[in-house]
Amino acid sequence: MVTIRAAHPSDAAGIRAVYAPFVAGSPATFEEELPTRADLQARMLASPRRPWLVAEADGEIVGYAYASAHRTRASYRWSVDTSVYLAAAHHRRGLGRRLYDELIAQVRTLGYLNLYACITLPNAASVALHTAAGFRPIGVFPHAGHKLGAWHDVGWFGLTLVDEHPAHPAEPRPWRPEDAPDAP
Repeated sequence: MVTIRAAHPSDAAGIRAVYAPFVAGSPATFEEELPTRADLQARMLASPRRPWLVAEADGEIVGYAYASAHRTRASYRWSVDTSVYLAAAHHRRGLGRRLYDELIAQVRTLGYLNLYACITLPNAASVALHTAAGFRPIGVFPHAGHKLGAWHDVGWFGLTLVDEHPAHPAEPRPWRPEDAPDAP
């Protein structure tokens, strides 16, 4: 059984283990050096806090999803970027969707209005996951990154969480891991 729960700084080693194959052998991320546990902990604790979730099976981290700042300028504060990564043995089992459904629910309760995801193309599985979760393609940056000896396009996908953007939106609230429910 896989449980989805709030990630804690002590989960950084497990998150790092899931992320390592993507850094070393995939253009899915444009990071070229594996972040240290301290780097990941700093990302998790960045202010304002945004959700970081892990999928845990038999005490082992097998996937994670998180929201991060879309851009650093203040006017972007109602928008977040989202990511999800799964250990290879857990691909195509619906776990990415479960992680995203919980991440989207948590981001929504905090008052964020727009979610964005950047997908290295081609990546049919990631495009399908994001589309199934409600994201829609909004643009492609051609030849945006060079990794593993090749240039890669990136597709931007967006999900708006409101029917209409308010003229005076409430400030998004920081995430509190203790408020995140565990989901079986």
